Amino acid sequence: MKRKYSYIGLSLIILVFGIIFIPKIVETVGNNQVVKADRLNIKGAKKEVNDNKPLSFIEINGKRKKAPKFELVNQDGDTITNEDYLGKVYVAEFFFTTCPTICPIMNQNLVEVQNEFKNNKDFGIASFTIDPNHDTPKVLKSYAENYGINHPNWNLLTGDKDAIYGLANAGFNVYVGENSEVPGGFAHQGLFALVDKEGYIRSREDKYGNPIIYYRGSVERSKSVAEGEEAPQIEILIEDIRKLL
Repeated sequence: MKRKYSYIGLSLIILVFGIIFIPKIVETVGNNQVVKADRLNIKGAKKEVNDNKPLSFIEINGKRKKAPKFELVNQDGDTITNEDYLGKVYVAEFFFTTCPTICPIMNQNLVEVQNEFKNNKDFGIASFTIDPNHDTPKVLKSYAENYGINHPNWNLLTGDKDAIYGLANAGFNVYVGENSEVPGGFAHQGLFALVDKEGYIRSREDKYGNPIIYYRGSVERSKSVAEGEEAPQIEILIEDIRKLL
């Protein structure tokens, strides 16, 4: 009999829980109150980036993070360093010319960004190849011509492989690496870093006050995305470049 009464008591508890709490849970989910934080916008989600506040600095251990120093060679065979970008707002990316996946999208997006600021001498782009053994200045020059890269401050940069990988992984904290199992043989993130005139990495904040840190460059600017998919961030990148300029 005790076992029978126990089952009856448990059933009553479940019934009471269902009557009192389940409608509240449904209401909470329906109002999107269970979503805590996500630094990346998705189609159908509430707008998660604050486009009115000044851009955030990226801080590590309380210290504002600067873009790393570099000295490499561009598509014209000229030596370019980070000091060439001081006084300019610039976008940094890592790519390779034979990339069969995200790089074409990234650089098509950057060509659109370039065209928004084609007459601005205080704007620039730094594109670092992660396959410098293949991507010589001559190869980069041809690539630039094919993509319509013509802004005088857009440098496609090549040089020592270890230096470039250190620049990405330790300097910008954007992962790159060789991987024979991925298309093209190189793994990398389709992210853009935004750097201000003084060399600091900047970004806007999401609605929770977290810096988004990097901008998603591997989704087409005009792509129509399905519910739940990652949305393009090129528009907000352009807005934030204007802020810094």
